[in-house]
Amino acid sequence: MSDDELIELPIETLPLDGWHRARGGRMVEFAGYHMPIQYEGIMAEHLWTRESAGLFDVSHMGQLLFSSESEDVAAALERVLPGDIKGLAPGRMRYSLLLTEQGGILDDLMVTRLPEGSAFDAAFYMVVNGATKWDDIAHLLENLPEEVTINHLGDQALLALQGPKAVDALARLVPGVEALRFMQAGAFEREGVPLWISRSGYTGEDGFEISLPAEDAEGFATALLEQPEVKPIGLGARDSLRLEAGLPLYGHDLDEETTPVMADLGFALAKRRREAGDFPGAARIAIEREQGPAQKRVGLLIDGRQPVREGAAVLDGGASEVGRVTSGGFAPSVGAAIAMAYVPLALAAPGTRIQLAQRGKVHQATVTALPFVPHHYVR
Repeated sequence: MSDDELIELPIETLPLDGWHRARGGRMVEFAGYHMPIQYEGIMAEHLWTRESAGLFDVSHMGQLLFSSESEDVAAALERVLPGDIKGLAPGRMRYSLLLTEQGGILDDLMVTRLPEGSAFDAAFYMVVNGATKWDDIAHLLENLPEEVTINHLGDQALLALQGPKAVDALARLVPGVEALRFMQAGAFEREGVPLWISRSGYTGEDGFEISLPAEDAEGFATALLEQPEVKPIGLGARDSLRLEAGLPLYGHDLDEETTPVMADLGFALAKRRREAGDFPGAARIAIEREQGPAQKRVGLLIDGRQPVREGAAVLDGGASEVGRVTSGGFAPSVGAAIAMAYVPLALAAPGTRIQLAQRGKVHQATVTALPFVPHHYVR
């Protein structure tokens, strides 16, 4: 098939598409969907989330269920994930990674062991990135035993409520959620609508993710927005919030050429699994852990207020390119331009001064520890 014959897939709409537009959401294409990039403005939305509570529509993400009548689903998932899935207690969730046989990252994700009697009627629940979900499903189908059933929850919406006052707003609507702690999840109900709620997030703040039937999403989102702490927040602020929190974005800071050691995600590699070496890419990852990776993800504070964007080159003393910026922008809570980049280990220590080249201009920067702002998870 020639390029001229390639079929262009239509951009899909979220269950809340009309809801966003009615509230002034400026829609853009992202991960194959029309999504709101901002409402009032990125700076205002960013700061509101840090100070109060922001409501994000993340229904583009892939929600998957795993079940089997004959297979140990936890053991099966450990074939493709490097985490301790067998050790997950019911209602507990874990950050993990889909890896290639060479140790590269296919996606990062959250996996939760469902408690007995869960409305989902499965063993595990997983949330994967929207831009990669179909590839992830294909990879899982290829690498898990046939006896394990994967159910894509295409009829479920997913909302994220983030910020220090998120618990106050949500607890008024769903009493009991305040008892959850970071990386814990449970089944709730409001006005007959089943809710699966977890306490984690992608901003560095306290917060929750709410999975619910798509047909009920508009009513629930409206009820949240009626709470004085809550405003709708778009993709723009979601990106600046996660950057300040030092959290990587797949397709930018993570990809198939990046290993967990390079990405500074060693915490996702369970000790039992490292010792057994029984996950994809284990051999290369063991060598990198022992000898150090060729490059490492670091934070950068940029001199001046002009942001340095993704793709800018990291230069050595001889002005040769030795690394690359993967995310960058102005950080409203920091009041400075910040970035994340992959640099050689020799340049990775906090305090190291480096140069960045972007569009013919050289910028000065200082390597700094991540995150740029403290995390405020409720543990």
